[in-house]
Amino acid sequence: MDAESLLLSLELASGSGQGLSPDRRAALLTSLMLVKRDYRFDRVLFWGRILGLVADYYIAQGVSEDQLAPRKTLYSLNCMEWSLLPPATKEMEIQTSVVKGRFMGDPSHEYEHTELQKVNDGEKVFEEEVVVQIKEEMRLVSIIDQIDKAVAVIPRGALFKTPFGPINVNRTFEGLSLSEAKKLSSYFHFREPVELKNKTLLEKAELDPSLDFMDSLEHDIPKGNSLLLGGHWIHPQVRTVGHATCQFPLKSGTHGLGGNWEFNMGA
Repeated sequence: MDAESLLLSLELASGSGQGLSPDRRAALLTSLMLVKRDYRFDRVLFWGRILGLVADYYIAQGVSEDQLAPRKTLYSLNCMEWSLLPPATKEMEIQTSVVKGRFMGDPSHEYEHTELQKVNDGEKVFEEEVVVQIKEEMRLVSIIDQIDKAVAVIPRGALFKTPFGPINVNRTFEGLSLSEAKKLSSYFHFREPVELKNKTLLEKAELDPSLDFMDSLEHDIPKGNSLLLGGHWIHPQVRTVGHATCQFPLKSGTHGLGGNWEFNMGA
């Protein structure tokens, strides 16, 4: 959710049962504007909150003028002081995949994991138990990246691609109609396209290159429980539509219909 329309976006997201206290909202509204100025971002998005046992992580992302360029991720424990996280890597995902359970809420906390490693002793090869320490900050980076790749989506028409390449915000976009909001083809994964590159020239000829430059949800193959993954809901009374997955059930989004729109991503 865009920091400039944060209060409206939080109201839309509250339909999922998640919300912030008035003092947290006020602190976020002020601090995110300072983050935008200090880091010289084009936009700042409030990504959401990850619950911890000791404290919660409040996550924000900075966006450059090219909306699909790699975003910089920051976290805060008090909604006022923000720290920049390093970019996610495949090695981080592999290392942190062994950690299960709740976050502690302390970035310096270290998880211990025992694994078997092969050791060469001359001509003999044997396995030895090695204790590996994994910092919670690394786990935080990996989880945010996995969630973004899996379920960060955006409505069709919210962004447009110029002939010169950069992806810009469509200032004329006012939201999807109720009929369009019910279609999976009206939503794209908010990331660099993967499946689009595999389409044939005939399939690409039916697409609008200025709007259809990301992977559509229409052709997603559900993983895990297909009855729960990719669940959608419609609230005609408040004119919002939402999306959630089985893998990340607390990661959800809402989209205002036919008016000011925001796709809110909150964990």
